[in-house]
Amino acid sequence: MEIFRSLRYPNFRLHTIGQSLSLLGTWMQRIAISWLVYELTNSVFWLGFVSFVSLSPSLFLSPFIGSFVDGRSKYKLVVWTQILLMIQAGMLALVVYFGWETVAWLCVLGFVQGVVNAFDVLGRQALLSSLIDNRKDLPNAIALNSSVFNAARMVGPAIGGILLSNYGEFVCFLMNFLSYIPVLTTLSLMKVTEKAIVKQIGSSTWQGLRDGFDYLKRSPHIASLIIIMTFSSLFVIPYTSLLPAVARDLFNGDETTFSWFESAAGLGAMIGAIRMASLKTGENLRYRVLFSALMMGISLLLLAYAHYLPSAIFFTIAVSFAMMMQNSSINTYIQTHSMSSYRARIMSYYVMSFQGIFPIGSLITGAIAEAVGLKNALYIMGGVGVAISIGFYIYLRLHLHRRLFKIDYSRWRN
Repeated sequence: MEIFRSLRYPNFRLHTIGQSLSLLGTWMQRIAISWLVYELTNSVFWLGFVSFVSLSPSLFLSPFIGSFVDGRSKYKLVVWTQILLMIQAGMLALVVYFGWETVAWLCVLGFVQGVVNAFDVLGRQALLSSLIDNRKDLPNAIALNSSVFNAARMVGPAIGGILLSNYGEFVCFLMNFLSYIPVLTTLSLMKVTEKAIVKQIGSSTWQGLRDGFDYLKRSPHIASLIIIMTFSSLFVIPYTSLLPAVARDLFNGDETTFSWFESAAGLGAMIGAIRMASLKTGENLRYRVLFSALMMGISLLLLAYAHYLPSAIFFTIAVSFAMMMQNSSINTYIQTHSMSSYRARIMSYYVMSFQGIFPIGSLITGAIAEAVGLKNALYIMGGVGVAISIGFYIYLRLHLHRRLFKIDYSRWRN
């Protein structure tokens, strides 16, 4: 089929097989860690704190990793990151097996995973173009890669919930450790030819960031989307770190209930990814961002209000669907509206505003939930989501009014 055309390339096919199995293990480990933290602490603050520790390397290291990745073999880098992630998963399994699990241990191992992941994500993205022989098929490969991630996010928590409720956290961590075996096997079977590495001299990372910031100041239509992404990552998107508490405290659920919420979030994101893939060229992406932000805020408010489990799961699907639509629309708009000479630097600001700010948001929302209660925290987050959409609507109206005024003034002068 045409939609799977990238799979005809052997390297990409091997990559997809290995990643599919590994991501299942990754999501099993993720829900097991979240549930274990909540069992150990009974605190939504600590849920947010552990999430912050494991994701914070994306904020602090992302601006510097790009030049490191550019100067090295992407294939070798990915092999090493997979080995290190396998070791981290094995250590986590041993800690639980011997009964040493504490929040401190989970933070240390989570931080190690975050550092390695920061290199792995950029290395894997850079490697993708070397796995496709025809660059025309690269967008299809990127779309399939995203679909695999979201499919695993949907299926992994469901399997993990069954294992967690029947066998405990150790089995989830062990399964993640074993999932790296097929990844390393498929990597060893690849025959990757990378372009010659050209090391640039005299261009500092800070100078690149400053140039990108100057470009954003001259491009408010792009800068406004970066601001939307930043505030969403601070106050709305981190709702995912509160899902263990939602499952247990609001609906008296167990590990299986939590896995339903995680799978619902994955299903919503998967539907959003498919919807984005079906969009026609020329659609107004900024208005899609506006309506997606509004839908995300309203869905969070309804999730906070929900009294029945099926309705709460439905609203979780809706939140994740809207989140995927908003984030993908912003990403696509930046990719298609920024100058090619500045695109990579602008995308680095997008990555920072999304992956980098998210751990701070997890910490903030965890503290808010601890202070005012879980339901009130969800109401606040939903309200902020609605406020973001209203603020963006006002900006778009003012921007359109200024543009029309300039056109009328130009016509009057002529």
